Amino acid sequence: MKIRPVILCGGSGTRLWSDKKKHQAKQFINFGNWTLLGRTLERVKKSFFDTPIISTNLQYLKEVKKNLKKHNIKKYKIILEPLKKNTGPAVLSAALIKDIPNQQPLLYLSADHMLENEKIFFKKIKNNEKYLSDKNIFIFGIKPTYPSSEYGYFISKRNKNINHVTKFIEKPGKLKAKIIIRKKGYWNSGIFFSRKISIINNFKKYQLITYRNCFNSVIKSKYKNNVYYLNKRAFDKNTSNSFDNSVLEKSTNINAINLNIQW
Repeated sequence: MKIRPVILCGGSGTRLWSDKKKHQAKQFINFGNWTLLGRTLERVKKSFFDTPIISTNLQYLKEVKKNLKKHNIKKYKIILEPLKKNTGPAVLSAALIKDIPNQQPLLYLSADHMLENEKIFFKKIKNNEKYLSDKNIFIFGIKPTYPSSEYGYFISKRNKNINHVTKFIEKPGKLKAKIIIRKKGYWNSGIFFSRKISIINNFKKYQLITYRNCFNSVIKSKYKNNVYYLNKRAFDKNTSNSFDNSVLEKSTNINAINLNIQW
């Protein structure tokens, strides 16, 4: 079964622009006939990937479709969130659409990431696919190049062929970051790898109310021209919460895929 890429394409770009009325999300910025979203779309063209799913909102729909057309991606699904509720509901809602079989592997990617040496990235995906289960989730870690307070970190411990995550640290100060790096901590890239059923099982276990709200939002959604319009009333019942905080930091089945590449 092919791996289904899910591209999280939210964000507002307000940290890049002082004038909040004229900002542009960085995944759509034209850097000279290329965008970060475009690079991400090219990344998922490999033969072992299934057709992509893009999770975004109505405001960005036109830009998303423009990038899909430019990169000649004709088969896709778009999920439109009616409200901003952070990455927790976004991750779950994408997994719940009926197009995805329960056992299909999902690779969650951010639309605004730049990855160098993608060959290593792809090799790590293929090497770890066999370890996916109905309960675990893999997160990709980036080896830190400096003690940053802008990123979250995690620490993992090797157990047979798998790096099991033992601790998450959310955006520490620089002094603490230095200690984490000495303990071989990695930056949390926000790239996740899991089976569909595992995403569902973890939300049912740790965030049952979110699961029910997202399930209702998906089954009551309107579908037209490859676009799911999630039901606003059901989706609005979700609290705004990140996937890290709502699931990853609570689950005991989180593993790491550590990368030593530019990110």
